[in-house]
Amino acid sequence: MIRKFQFEAGIYESLNCLPMAARRKLDALGIKVHLAQWEQFGRGERLMICHAPADTEEERSALRTFIEELAISRTGSPAQVLPEEARQSAYPPAHPPLMLVQNARACGVELDGERWAALDDDQRYALIKLGDAKKASHNLEPALREFLTRNSQQDSSSQPKIALH
Repeated sequence: MIRKFQFEAGIYESLNCLPMAARRKLDALGIKVHLAQWEQFGRGERLMICHAPADTEEERSALRTFIEELAISRTGSPAQVLPEEARQSAYPPAHPPLMLVQNARACGVELDGERWAALDDDQRYALIKLGDAKKASHNLEPALREFLTRNSQQDSSSQPKIALH
């Protein structure tokens, strides 16, 4: 099962781009699938990538092989191998990055250490991907609202978490 966030609800039906949970999984695997490659994968293949387990080394190895072979067969080019630093982005830091804090503040949200600590790793990963750049994504504000309001956090936390090791 894939972790679904409300702020990206529109992509789950079509899977026209990678959901955050799949992006985090690919980062942990050390693989970058470009949007042009993703768009050439069939719906079933996209679903497989999104829903495939990646908890054990054996599962990660199998999924990595599947994606590498799929990228070559569908697009003629391999998936990009990520450097170690990019792989580590799948495991969010204990404190929010300064650029993310500044972008959250621009959205009217104070993202301090206490609020950051209350988030799970999937939520932290999503916020970093959306807001740890000079120009924040248009989805940063909806994600902040979803993750930092009491009711949304309870709803979101009932979803399964991605276990990455």
